Amino acid sequence: MKYGVTIGMEVHAELKTDSKMFCACKNGLGLEAEPNTHICPVCTAQPGTLPVPNRQAIESVQRVGLALECTLRLHSKFDRKNYFYPDIPKGYQISQYDEPFCEKGKMKIDGKTFGITRIHLEEDTGKSMHPSDADYTLVDFNRAGVPLMELVTEPDFSTGRDASLFCQKLRQILRYLDVSDADMEKGQMRCEVNISLYSEGTDRLSGTKVEIKNLNSFRSVERAIEYEITRQTEVLEKGEKVIQETRGWDEGKNETVSQRKKESAHDYRYFPEPDIPPFTFIEDDIAKLRLSLPELPDVKCDRFVQEYALPEADIIILTEERLLAEYFEAVMSELGNKVQAKEIATPFERVAKLAANYMLTELRKYLADKNQSIAHVPITAENYAEFIGIVADGKINSSAAQIVLAEMYKGGDNDPSHIVERLNLAQVSDTKILEQVVDRVLAMNTQSVVDYKAGKQNALQYLMGQVMKETKGKANPPMVMELLREKMKNGS
Repeated sequence: MKYGVTIGMEVHAELKTDSKMFCACKNGLGLEAEPNTHICPVCTAQPGTLPVPNRQAIESVQRVGLALECTLRLHSKFDRKNYFYPDIPKGYQISQYDEPFCEKGKMKIDGKTFGITRIHLEEDTGKSMHPSDADYTLVDFNRAGVPLMELVTEPDFSTGRDASLFCQKLRQILRYLDVSDADMEKGQMRCEVNISLYSEGTDRLSGTKVEIKNLNSFRSVERAIEYEITRQTEVLEKGEKVIQETRGWDEGKNETVSQRKKESAHDYRYFPEPDIPPFTFIEDDIAKLRLSLPELPDVKCDRFVQEYALPEADIIILTEERLLAEYFEAVMSELGNKVQAKEIATPFERVAKLAANYMLTELRKYLADKNQSIAHVPITAENYAEFIGIVADGKINSSAAQIVLAEMYKGGDNDPSHIVERLNLAQVSDTKILEQVVDRVLAMNTQSVVDYKAGKQNALQYLMGQVMKETKGKANPPMVMELLREKMKNGS
């Protein structure tokens, strides 16, 4: 029997706010430092305390909803989700159930549309720690009360690849909106999968749903789904029933493992949070939030294709991070002005290609070596544009260009013209000087001249290398190549 696959996603992301969800405790950097240092009576649920909702967190979730074409509810509320774990100080979690802030959105990937059921807001839990040499559990409440966005999709996925791409694009959007760093290694974004198999020809929702919790990498999302499809297929083919349960992903064994029976909504005994009044929004509020949205990745990518005529693969990388895209645009603005003012003789399309090439290779290499983001690049857009102009107009060759860029990245003197002058890297393009060098090289390498005339192209490259050696790498390569060919042809 053949089976179809139905997959839905639940993605949690910790929001980048100044304070926690319902108190004034610090949120963000430092929460993973010394345990239980960023806590207060509210986030540890001391008797008599009351929660005060974080407006920044609510607006962050609404902005995500707008970016994903959701409907923003004009009436919303918080609910109590009742379940007990040692790291939930209240014995319940303040979350949302039937009136989330955002609902009915969508995301498009590679021509496919994936529906978004809801995006709601809740508080994160604390962190349980299990010392290997002890028979007890420790709890750190620093993370308790951190604003946590949860996005629930429609069951529109059928492959691990699509689910992984969805999570990757969601992270990109969260970072573009600057509402979450969504660093999965730090637990700031966690993915969960709901997966079931159904017999072909039956309702695609007729299978038994299994949840895979807390997947902390895109690779794990894809591999866990692939494994679970195989596991459930084998169970069904044996004539057995798939058990509705929650499973975890064992990265070392490359398999899912059973954790507990899967809860249903009624198990949580949701009811309206009595300590927080319901919310009412007006259309003007939503309009203001919509105006606050930046240009989103897909729109930016399409615009870059039109404006810069670069290969799509390059543009995808350039627009992957908002700050990188903005840096590239600032550089291109400077270059456009220089080309228009005839400070750069090279056509704009060629300049754009050079700017992208050096940014995607050399500049990103330096950033990776220093484990830095583009936000820390020590080269201004103006200086980078001047560097590209110098390279484009042939004032330095490619070898010298790498030296100049490396010097610029070190800091201090970031002016490329000064560096070229200080290190004497200017390319030799004087025809008379190059002719003298070429004549001398040809006279000293007569056998190579004979070999070239006999059709051996390697001889030309050898002669080219000798000229570059004579000029300490500063000769203009195209001019040298032309002179070599011309003189050997005329000398035949």
